[in-house]
Amino acid sequence: MNLARLPRHPLGALLTLLLLGVAPPACAWQAAVPDAGKATADVAAADASTLLLPAGEAQVEVRLLDANVVRLRVAAPHDAAPAATVVLDPRAQWPDAVPARRAAQDGIAQLATAALRLRWDAAHHLLTLEDAAQHRLLQLDPRTLARGAPALVHAPGDALYGIHGYDAFEHAGGLLRHGDLRAHAGKQGMAGAPFAWSTAGYGVLADAVGVRFDLAGDRLALRGEHGPVRDLYLIAGDPHAIFAALARLSGPTPLFPKWAMGFNNSQWGIDQAELLGIVEGYRTRHIPLDNVVLDFDWKAWGEDDYGEFRWNPAKFPGGPDGSLKRTLDARGVRLTGIMKPRIHVDTVEGREATVHDYWLAQGKARPDYFSHQSVREIDFAQPAARAWFFNDALRHAYATGIAGWWNDEADDSGVDTQHLDMQRALYEGQLAAFPNRRVWSINRNFYLGAQRYAYGLWSGDIATGFPSMAGQRQRMLSAVNLGAMQWGMDGGGYKGTPTPENYARWIEFGAFTPVFRVHGELGQKRQPWRFGPVAERAAADAIRLRYALLPYVYSYEWRRRTSGVGLVRPLLFDWPHDPKVRDSYDAWLFGDYLLAAPVVEPGQTHKRLYLPAGQWTDWSSGRRYAGGQAIDLAVDATGWRDIPLFVREGAIIPMQPPMDYAGERALEEVTVEVFPAEAASRFDYYDDDGESYDYEQGAYFLQTLGTRRQGRTVVFDAAAPQGRFRPALARYLLRIHGPAATSVAIDGRALAAAAGPAALARQRGEGWATGQDRYGPVTYVRLAAGSARHVELSAGE
Repeated sequence: MNLARLPRHPLGALLTLLLLGVAPPACAWQAAVPDAGKATADVAAADASTLLLPAGEAQVEVRLLDANVVRLRVAAPHDAAPAATVVLDPRAQWPDAVPARRAAQDGIAQLATAALRLRWDAAHHLLTLEDAAQHRLLQLDPRTLARGAPALVHAPGDALYGIHGYDAFEHAGGLLRHGDLRAHAGKQGMAGAPFAWSTAGYGVLADAVGVRFDLAGDRLALRGEHGPVRDLYLIAGDPHAIFAALARLSGPTPLFPKWAMGFNNSQWGIDQAELLGIVEGYRTRHIPLDNVVLDFDWKAWGEDDYGEFRWNPAKFPGGPDGSLKRTLDARGVRLTGIMKPRIHVDTVEGREATVHDYWLAQGKARPDYFSHQSVREIDFAQPAARAWFFNDALRHAYATGIAGWWNDEADDSGVDTQHLDMQRALYEGQLAAFPNRRVWSINRNFYLGAQRYAYGLWSGDIATGFPSMAGQRQRMLSAVNLGAMQWGMDGGGYKGTPTPENYARWIEFGAFTPVFRVHGELGQKRQPWRFGPVAERAAADAIRLRYALLPYVYSYEWRRRTSGVGLVRPLLFDWPHDPKVRDSYDAWLFGDYLLAAPVVEPGQTHKRLYLPAGQWTDWSSGRRYAGGQAIDLAVDATGWRDIPLFVREGAIIPMQPPMDYAGERALEEVTVEVFPAEAASRFDYYDDDGESYDYEQGAYFLQTLGTRRQGRTVVFDAAAPQGRFRPALARYLLRIHGPAATSVAIDGRALAAAAGPAALARQRGEGWATGQDRYGPVTYVRLAAGSARHVELSAGE
């Protein structure tokens, strides 16, 4: 996870414009500084990777944290360093010194790494960040940072992203950011981060809660809503490098449990009998399901003696004694329980909160809409309140079946970090009581830093209907663009009843999001069979496809943790210089190798879709398309069973056989769809026990798979695995698409061909065969997993 830094460049005419808050003309960005040679490099150096710049009565420490990460921090006389906020990961470790080249010439001090160069022009009081090719990225007068309102200048026309998402009710806009913007967690579904970035090659992160960004012309200015901004981080690199750096600064995401990659059915208004009936409905139809999310019903809400934290024995008699858990464990189903940030005032627990002053000052006592009794919100910013919240009653609920947390309504207080701190209470409480069982949660807003606490975001109480569904694309991709990688929505819409077509298309959309979930308000049902046989078939197909892709999906849990980029990302991450994807949200990458563009209009018979550069194959039909152009795609307006999904050339996609839930059977053989390209490609196949944190101590299985086409020859390599976990996986069944092989060798040893795919399936050990599928000729190779192997396929002349 190397992060690159860039050098500084002087621009004389810019200083006055910056101080006046005026965006410079394009020519000013290119202008040379007159008489630069007369200046002196007036700068102190604390060590080889640090500059101390004068900024009025203060100094600004400019420190390389890594090859592409620069910290700018005000160090005023007699002042301690500003206290870090929840934005930064307190566990982050940085090297004491970063290898860097220092120089001072003609009044310019320089500090450079392989990824960036910093240039300090003392005469004009300008710090410039450049990329590795010495292109100017950003310029800053450090005195603006010392005043607590840093103002930076960038090149004209830079595309900017991040800062904020969209709440559940506003008309969604695009992905680009401009104007006066607030970085805040906000109301339902909103995501915020004090972070702006550009596909031009840079990111800007403030360590602050409550920040406004002014993006006007060539100016990127910040001001704090609750105090000065004096701790700033500059990042250089492409989008992947920027988000790797952001994850290192703000903290990586823990892995969700494997079952959370599957299908989640939320329900409000059921009891134990109906719950078991719903589970049976999925199982008898072999529609996969891993998790049922329960609303108010699971709790003794409104009762004294910690009713907000314990089972409702009238509705769920098998909850308190664990018998319901045992029944569901046998069916492969987990339960997630809703949690609220408030408790009832006139109860044992309410009086305890009063005695210890756990109440949120911004929230007053009010009647609860569900119990109609007086409730008040807890102040989760208090460590003591967080520790108290995960109490004995909640520990018992978790031990007897509540496996995840659905945190609701902590977005009404106006406190940006209330949802973050609420989930932090559950994360820390669960780990203290059950230290080796993974935490999972969904929450109704997001502020950067929350991802450290096993934090998923969902988009709030959205309406049903196609317009609402279409707007979720911008909500998802905007959240991803500021670091909220674990995103989901109320599939089918929360408010109202979707039409069968809307439901089917919504499930197909949800299958290609990080958190795959359906939900509806009180009394609404969201099971596929509730919407008629046509919708059921379409929805069931989409759910089954998601489960077939679980080995692919789960590998991105590891990728997100180690690289900062998750399962879903906008196209602009991989094609940052393509103007057609600058503000595109009709399609997105699902992992490295699949492009998803679900149908979001009713009765649609054709869909116009832009495919970025490269070669693409339609998942369903096998038709091939050259990228860099828009295509017209026929859409099934009656059966709704088609999902616009495209395979990127070079793809390596591991898949599993049908299962009703994650881990239903030991996965001894994984089918790997391979689409070789002339450029080498790779996929890191990842697995672990799916439940514990043992992966943090090396108990994982990671095997890099790679392929390349060289004329009529295809090579496929499996590297030696990393980690000490040994899954049941014994074999890969490679399905290598392209000209059928005439010979196959593994590690230089020629293999005998089987009579066909069926004969290959019957034989033991490694082997190969040829066949045909919707993509054309295919060569099947059975390969032992778990060791380094080199496969070479020749297609002859």
